[in-house]
Amino acid sequence: MAQSKNNIITHGLSGKVGDLIVFRNRNGKTIVASKPKERTGELSPAQKEHHKLFQQAVIYAKSALVNPETKEAYKEAADEGESAYNVAVADFMNAPDIDEIDLSKYTGKIGDTMTITVTDDFKVAEVSVTIFNEDGTEVEHGLAQSGLGGLQWLYTATAANSSLVGDKIIVRAYDLPHNKTEEERVI
Repeated sequence: MAQSKNNIITHGLSGKVGDLIVFRNRNGKTIVASKPKERTGELSPAQKEHHKLFQQAVIYAKSALVNPETKEAYKEAADEGESAYNVAVADFMNAPDIDEIDLSKYTGKIGDTMTITVTDDFKVAEVSVTIFNEDGTEVEHGLAQSGLGGLQWLYTATAANSSLVGDKIIVRAYDLPHNKTEEERVI
């Protein structure tokens, strides 16, 4: 792919020349590329699934950019040559990652804390924690509080938990398009 900068002949040119090259305009630049090939044959099941996911991402991006605040946030995150729309589509396609769950300060007392490190390609919107006893009964659940620029999240226990043996902690992280990542720890 070639880019034409400040060329008075090709500036603003768009369309195709025969069956050889295509001119496109993006952010004030004229891009010259070979003509894309026509797809032949059926899509595989994985390709169909990816196509469906991409359609959902497009719908999400269009609806997210209607909100001026969300549009501005995506616009600020865009790199040169990238639009807020591109960032929104990419955000939909990528769920957050739970990198670490630190349970070292959780002993089952009210006020004990857990630190959860979560990353996302754009922004982590919410992190929730649910604690279950060994027999499966729920001890508590709630939202962690964001700290350290949205990278680390702090959950503070609100219920006493006398026996931690075999207890299960489930952490769920959500991004702006509400993609969910879930991780489970057994104490």
